[in-house]
Amino acid sequence: MYAERKGLPLDRVEVQLSHRKIHAADCEDCESQNGRVDEIRTEVHLEGDLDAEQRARLMQIATRCPVHRTLTSEIKIRTIEGRR
Repeated sequence: MYAERKGLPLDRVEVQLSHRKIHAADCEDCESQNGRVDEIRTEVHLEGDLDAEQRARLMQIATRCPVHRTLTSEIKIRTIEGRR
């Protein structure tokens, strides 16, 4: 949406995600230092006649999407039994 709105020559975007558990002690920028933490690696492929500045801006915008914001925030999952 951003590229379209700004008229950027973005032809295609492909995003690949991978997930793994890592030891917190091996993670330099993790809050937790005990146990294991989830690491999600995101690889973004941008296709189009984009210059370096446009690519950098698109990568910056990618970290501001609702999914990224949710995954990088504190998450509480509460499971309840539904009644009908």
